[in-house]
Amino acid sequence: METTLNLGVTLTFLHQLSQNNNKTWFDSHRQAYEEARACFFELIERVIDEFRIADQLFELTPKACAARIYRDIRFSKDKTPYKTNLSALVTRGGWKGGPFGYFISIEPGGQTMVAGGLYDPSPEQLYRFRQAIDEHPAEFREILQAPEFLEVFGEISGEKLKTAPKGYEKDHPEIDLLRLKQVTVIHRFTDEEVVAGSFENQVMAACYAMQPFLAYLKRVTE
Repeated sequence: METTLNLGVTLTFLHQLSQNNNKTWFDSHRQAYEEARACFFELIERVIDEFRIADQLFELTPKACAARIYRDIRFSKDKTPYKTNLSALVTRGGWKGGPFGYFISIEPGGQTMVAGGLYDPSPEQLYRFRQAIDEHPAEFREILQAPEFLEVFGEISGEKLKTAPKGYEKDHPEIDLLRLKQVTVIHRFTDEEVVAGSFENQVMAACYAMQPFLAYLKRVTE
């Protein structure tokens, strides 16, 4: 029988890191970081196990899915060296395996999330998505209206064009979808939800609700 996850350890460390975002403090609290990351990795391992067969995640490990905690500050005005969240992308190939996976991020202050979709689509991917919506919108509309999807995500998030994309009329019946520049979904959790015993089940439910959405995007854009 699996033990209940103790992500309070992770939240506590990340909160402290946000108040002490410097190398000296981080180095002196490396053991606390390792413990926080281990708790997060346990969550990711359980998600991998849940979807290992369905999503063909056979050799995938939490380490392969996880983002580095070190920030790339080369071109940033913000020179703080560390991210204040722990995140992973559960998909074939891990963090570098492409966009069609379950993005899971733990961050204090109600910023913990499960998300997914086309966050930074190429022009070709966006063209193919719009073409699919223009020609056969019913399938995607059905996915968006599924009770499980509506309960977890409500609606699509992401940036939109202010007007119709090139090649489409402003009064197109699917204009709300055609204007999308990002095709993503996000569900956020409060800190209280993260440390509750039901959090793991909520994460799994969000991933299951996202499955048809991701499968559709993968099929029509690749």
